[in-house]
Amino acid sequence: MHVKIIPKVLKGTVSVPPSKSISHRAIIAASLAKGKSKISNLIFSEDIKATCNAMNAFGITIDKSSSSADIFSQGKLNTPMHSIDCHESGSTLRFLVPFCTLVDEPFVFNGKGKLKTRPLDPYFKIFKEQNIYYAYNDGLPLVVEGKLKPGKYEIRGDISSQFITGLMFVLPLLNDDSEIVLTTPLESKGYINLTIDVLNKFNIKIENDEHQRYLIKGNQKFLSRELQIEGDYSQAAFWIVAGLIGGDIEINGLNINSIQGDSEIVDIVKRMNGKIEIKDDSIFVSQSKTIGTTIDASQCPDIIPILTVLAALSNGKTEIVNASRLRIKESDRLKAITTELNKLGAQIIEQPEGLVIYGRKRLTGGVVDSWNDHRIAMSLAIASIRCKDEVKITNSQAIDKSYPHFFEHFRDLGGKICE
Repeated sequence: MHVKIIPKVLKGTVSVPPSKSISHRAIIAASLAKGKSKISNLIFSEDIKATCNAMNAFGITIDKSSSSADIFSQGKLNTPMHSIDCHESGSTLRFLVPFCTLVDEPFVFNGKGKLKTRPLDPYFKIFKEQNIYYAYNDGLPLVVEGKLKPGKYEIRGDISSQFITGLMFVLPLLNDDSEIVLTTPLESKGYINLTIDVLNKFNIKIENDEHQRYLIKGNQKFLSRELQIEGDYSQAAFWIVAGLIGGDIEINGLNINSIQGDSEIVDIVKRMNGKIEIKDDSIFVSQSKTIGTTIDASQCPDIIPILTVLAALSNGKTEIVNASRLRIKESDRLKAITTELNKLGAQIIEQPEGLVIYGRKRLTGGVVDSWNDHRIAMSLAIASIRCKDEVKITNSQAIDKSYPHFFEHFRDLGGKICE
């Protein structure tokens, strides 16, 4: 699939989709809680479908409506009778690998695209230390069988916070206390804060010792509840940048006091001289003469592609640093966004752990590709606003992974798309 976008300024009001990160966590937590839970304000993107289907495989009943899910659990999981297809969802895979300890038989994870080879080494290290069986041949499928033991877990903090989250789901259910000790400084602290917050809402307590170690009591129980998912700052970032490089946009549905790491977009935009105003649950942005800055990607990697678009259209030089982890996402995002924006006339230099961007007033246009990455596809669509000629994005269906209504909302704000 491809879309052709005729450059136009976007203006108006948009409501952002719910946080994908919180949605994953809430669905899994509810599946571990005996009884009925209701999760509302959901969008069943491909990633969220993958997590729902995985919990179905564990014997959990999930009744979905258009924007919510009733989740029924016996408080225990069954061994999946078939492989768990995580599609391209890294959260689904990495959160659920430790669930081997909650079932009695081996089970299999599978997936597609770049997920098949995304790193799982922190788990393999734990499995070797605890004599847990696994089979993995340089890529999915992964077979796992065995029981995690309570105790001390040493894990790197600079590969992915998803491994820490996966352990936080299961260690509270073991018959004794555990601790997770980080052997390197933690990147993406916001995601661990989200995990601890969601677990707390389902009655699981984790003591955070300054993000250096986490103390986890054993024999805890998940309790069912109702939970509404707040808006997603990583998706709001696209419309924030659209307003800054185009016209006035009001973005609704956000928790202004959110602990999402991607809410850092607000402070970054202010540093870049962007006109941004916060009121109640809305953000207002206006066309701005933004300036370059230095952006540390370590705590907000998901918003780096769209911030690269903003930097490419800002006055002066922007440096993005501590961004090496973007190379192991759905695509090598540093290479992808550099390659495609440069095709549109941007001036970006790729470095091993970041980018150097020299801003221009306008871009040219042309044919670009999403690299089968939802965030690259949406970033390129926003870049079209300030292009001289039309922009054609191939493999644009990648947006379905997280934001299937993106192009619909793009049109609602005045965008002109020819599919």
